[in-house]
Amino acid sequence: MTWGEAADNVLSAAAARNAGGQNVYYIAYNQDMTIEYIQACAMWAKVFNRAASAVEEGFWDGESEEDKNIKTYTIRFPESGFRIVALSSRPANLRGRQGIIVIDEAAFHDQLDELLKAALAMLIWGGKVRVISTHNGVDNPFNVLVTDIRSGRRAGSVHRVTFQDAVVDGLYQRVCLRQGIDWTAEGEAAWMAGVYSFYGDGASEELDCIPANSGGTWLSRALIESRMSADVPVLHWACKAGFEVLPDHVRAADCNDWLTAQLAPLLSALPQDVLSFDGEDFARSGDLSVHVPLLQHQNLVRRVPFTLELRNVPFRQQEQVAFYLLDRLPRFSGAAFDARGNGQYLAEVAMQRYGTSRIRQVMLSEGWYRDHMPPAKAALEDGTLLDLPKDADVLADLRAVQMVGGVPRIPESRSTGGKGDDAGKRHGDTAVALALAYYASREVVSGPVRARTRKRRPVSRVGDINVVGF
Repeated sequence: MTWGEAADNVLSAAAARNAGGQNVYYIAYNQDMTIEYIQACAMWAKVFNRAASAVEEGFWDGESEEDKNIKTYTIRFPESGFRIVALSSRPANLRGRQGIIVIDEAAFHDQLDELLKAALAMLIWGGKVRVISTHNGVDNPFNVLVTDIRSGRRAGSVHRVTFQDAVVDGLYQRVCLRQGIDWTAEGEAAWMAGVYSFYGDGASEELDCIPANSGGTWLSRALIESRMSADVPVLHWACKAGFEVLPDHVRAADCNDWLTAQLAPLLSALPQDVLSFDGEDFARSGDLSVHVPLLQHQNLVRRVPFTLELRNVPFRQQEQVAFYLLDRLPRFSGAAFDARGNGQYLAEVAMQRYGTSRIRQVMLSEGWYRDHMPPAKAALEDGTLLDLPKDADVLADLRAVQMVGGVPRIPESRSTGGKGDDAGKRHGDTAVALALAYYASREVVSGPVRARTRKRRPVSRVGDINVVGF
């Protein structure tokens, strides 16, 4: 990554100002990295045929005495007037400078937070800040920064490149080219195994971008309970064995009776001046199907008015329940449906009924959890996602989210829970449905469209201009 960054930095520093040229400030955490980087820059300058000075050694021209002891390596580009400055320690004063800052192996810098404060001040002048690192623990400021960007707390973008990604893109082929050996699939597999063996227990962190010590429950009990409300109900409908073989009209009538008695009063009591969304985690047997509606108020706070849990409910009745709910939610704007396995049927018919602009068919995956669970957690922490049902099973579902391989998700093991006829296994179903609902509220931008006609108004023609009377 550092080698590729050096190439881009040379192109930036060698370019004219009107072509986007800027100074580059590279900060490593030790001198060996700094020398390696500046040598790579010198090599790239020759490859790109960019006129550049020889590497100059000096000291950082900061304001503090500590800064003045920081050794620097500089390459100047006379045609553009810009330079690359590489230094091996943390300058206390970057403010007021313009350009690109590269912080390499950021997780191993002392006082990374303070360095970022100084670096980010350069964004005011149109600069860029690039933070590159392997991980150094889940609580490290670098991992906190990554999590904050993914959750939307901070602006920025996260680019995740694992060792295996690099191999797929030709890393081992490049090794073969450099060593003068022929590439074979068997040789690549053996080489990869050797690299993983070399890193041993640190392979996940060094090669797979998984911060160490990242196991355990993801949402604290205190956080979840602080966002719960005793006024928010949980509706349960569990079908007994054999219900699925009853005639269609009998099942439809029974379902309609339950909807009319249990769900209709809650829907009629909802405020009508809010946008509404829904998240649905699907299960046909064993686990639960769960709907979590969200009401988005004018201040962008999302509130859960109720949750809906279905156990052992046939496909057709799950469709009946979903349509009844979405048809009656106020200003229904979008939903995200679990489209894995059997859930693909319900997700598809919902899309056909409400349109692709309002229904997201989500194939839940490690990548989806990595990108979309952190924003839901941030909303809980910030108090912009409120009113979860004060219910022991809901609490257990949310507590079931764990860090698995550095990604917040539901592990494969099931828990038992439920009440009365609804007793049975659970699999973090409410947590998934809640994350899907919050995802829908962030990603689905289209809303309900209302139109009304009015009487045509008189039009008079003046020259070539149509003038409409109002």
